[in-house]
Amino acid sequence: MTIELKEDIAYILLKKMADRPSADQPSPLTLNATDFVGRDTNHSEILAHLDYLNQKGYINAEFEGDAYANSGPNPLPEAVEIHAVELTPSGQELFERMSQNPPDQLQTGPSVEIATKDMTFLKKVMLKGNIDSIYDARDFTEVVFRTMRDLMTSAATQSVTDELHTEATNSDKKAAQEEIADLWKDTNPLVHFLSKIRPTLKFDDETFLFRVKNEGGLPKTTGPNTVVKAVFSATKDELSPERIAEISDFMPGKIRKLWEEA
Repeated sequence: MTIELKEDIAYILLKKMADRPSADQPSPLTLNATDFVGRDTNHSEILAHLDYLNQKGYINAEFEGDAYANSGPNPLPEAVEIHAVELTPSGQELFERMSQNPPDQLQTGPSVEIATKDMTFLKKVMLKGNIDSIYDARDFTEVVFRTMRDLMTSAATQSVTDELHTEATNSDKKAAQEEIADLWKDTNPLVHFLSKIRPTLKFDDETFLFRVKNEGGLPKTTGPNTVVKAVFSATKDELSPERIAEISDFMPGKIRKLWEEA
């Protein structure tokens, strides 16, 4: 099966490899959905580009998966693990040539927008979470926040509330004008009330992700790991180091790792 080679995908792959510290031998590399925001691609197509670059001698790579599966409109990958990869001299030369004249496709789509501390909260969640709607970003954020709070003590959740007082987004849409603290407390008054009196819950990382996936109604363009990490990243920009460390202690297993990496 043949594929249509895309300059933007090839460039992103080469740049991910070139941006790493130089090493004497191939080393592991993880590709995340946020690396391909705004790109019309999927898991199999990314593998196919890796396979092409490998066959042409631009990279030396070891990875798993069917690079030429007829995958259709699959979502972007939450992660593509490359067991070992390095740029060859010809690959480095190719990347340098492409860097001098980057693909035109990179000038379009949301991937040209970089999430910074100056960007409002829900815009960061949209960008890093592969989410198209400000309303969806708000709803997914509430689900992630609710699941976090269920693991935390009332005192800890109040400490977070005290630090979250900036706007969630610049928008002329009234429904998207909450402060981040309002999202953290939950806009549902009953849920907000119950959160003050319920005991701390105990559940594992898989239950955390299951709740986000099912309560949030995630679209096919994203996944629970991606959304959770996007909300975590935007949230950490608003919190003190002490609060970040405190929240980490409440998170289970893989969720704690996502929090620390975000």
